Amino acid sequence: MRRINPHKFQIAKQRTSREINRQIALNLIHTHQPISRADLARLMGLRRGAVSLIISELLKDGAVFEGMTGEVRRGRKPTFLYIDSRGRSVVAVDIRVTRTYIMVTDRLCRPLVGPINFPTQHDPEKLVAELSKRIKQVLADHQEVGDCDGVGVVVPGMVDHRTSRILHAPTLGWRDVDIREALSAATGMHIQIENSGKACALSQLWAGRGDSPISDLAFVTVSDGVGVGIIAGGEILHGRHNIAGEFGHVPLNIDGPRCSCGATGCWEAYISNLATLSRYFGRNLQEAKPIPAEIAAFTIDDLIARARAGDAKASAAIQSTARYLGLGLASIINAIDPARIYVSGEITEAWDLIEPTVREGLAERALTHAASNPDIRVVSAVDYPRLRGAAALVAAPAFAAPAVA
Repeated sequence: MRRINPHKFQIAKQRTSREINRQIALNLIHTHQPISRADLARLMGLRRGAVSLIISELLKDGAVFEGMTGEVRRGRKPTFLYIDSRGRSVVAVDIRVTRTYIMVTDRLCRPLVGPINFPTQHDPEKLVAELSKRIKQVLADHQEVGDCDGVGVVVPGMVDHRTSRILHAPTLGWRDVDIREALSAATGMHIQIENSGKACALSQLWAGRGDSPISDLAFVTVSDGVGVGIIAGGEILHGRHNIAGEFGHVPLNIDGPRCSCGATGCWEAYISNLATLSRYFGRNLQEAKPIPAEIAAFTIDDLIARARAGDAKASAAIQSTARYLGLGLASIINAIDPARIYVSGEITEAWDLIEPTVREGLAERALTHAASNPDIRVVSAVDYPRLRGAAALVAAPAFAAPAVA
């Protein structure tokens, strides 16, 4: 039940029902394509003529197109409808602590070019200059992707979703940074910026197909830091100060290791890639001290390979991370109780090794028996959840439900 805000509302107008039906049709085409007008009418519970009027408008606006025809025993062959992603593209950008990734997708967030990557400049001005140069270059080199609808950017930090100002990105050392205006001016394109965890959650909501999409979910991405995105009632949860879902900075132990945010004992300080590698090498790799080249070049993938090869120390390091991962997931379940949790990041390449430990840690803290065995899905890095989420920042608004009351 949602209460109407008597101070902030939107009155239904004469066109409101048509706008809602248009968006319903657009979303059903996206979910079930290819789909005929007859099948769309059945799904919507409308007369064929009413659906044809909606489709005519969508065709005129270039939102959908008619493709191949189907085979039937008698009568007129149906013409199938598709979301029109031809000749249009979106640039997706994932800014991480060490490297920045760029991928070009179509309007359905399907990869067309890339990803390509380059070292991340921590100076915002230098990063904007390098990023804009790279974006213009990749579009110039691949003109076959068509006109660009805009650029979606994800960052490892808290973002004001109204202004796209980056409020705090601890691992980048950024506070109150605005790169949107400068990047828009440099590229001449529309720019959307969001927290990486929230964008990953959006990517799953956007990617949903079938008859039972999940509208309440959590997405946890473990990499240089820990990002968490929450979808509640089909919407990204931002909160009043744009920090909703920052479970990575909820403490597991206030006397624990120092986190990138400056506090101690945060969940991130126990399960990030650097935390896992620090556990393996027996030294705090976050300290500003020279690190031997062989350690600096060592990755989570290398650690997992050693664990699979029988290295007991490597196995112990990733199993400790697995337990802490489970404990933190329990906090999300106890607070939000999502229908599904998605987990991504380099450590999930060892999911077959760590899942039992993750679930044991989760069950240890879950408040009810039913909540102790949640639906957890691993999203592989090859699915590019951050980049797909960045693309969805530009593509998804066209499918959003109209605001009424």
